Formats: sequence, structure tokens, C-alpha cells
Amino acid sequence: MRKGIHPTNHPVCFSDVSTGKKFVTRSTLKSKNTENLDGVDHFLHVRDVTMDSHPAYTGEKRFVDTAGRVEKFQSKFSRKR
Repeated sequence: MRKGIHPTNHPVCFSDVSTGKKFVTRSTLKSKNTENLDGVDHFLHVRDVTMDSHPAYTGEKRFVDTAGRVEKFQSKFSRKR
């Protein structure tokens, strides 16, 4: 490997907001927030959705309420007569 062209690799902790689970890995990402886990400082990245809470990984089925979308669109963009 050539020296000086590759980014540095750091210990990183990803935290899932909805489940509170933390994933520890190594990455080139940096953050202002840090967390000390097992005596090692990790850059902390807070995420809304991770593999622990994403419906594709959990098998959870979510239904989006689409009722009233057409009426809302028509009322918003209807012409004044």
C-alpha cells in the first residue's frame, strides 16, 4: 500500500435511537461525540434506523395510511373558480 493516501480507521459506535442497541465497528467516520466502551474511546454516531430496527431485517410489517391523500392533493392544488 502507498503511504499517505488511505484514510485512517477508527473505532466507531453506532447507536439506534428506537431500540437503544449499540453496534461497535471500525470506520473512517468521525464525530464530535465520543463514548468510552471497554476502556476504548469510540466515535458515536446516532441513527434513527439500523439493522436492529429496520422492517426489512426485523420482519415487521408496517402499513402506511394513504387515506385522504388524493383529497388533500386536490384541495391543495384545486383551481379557484
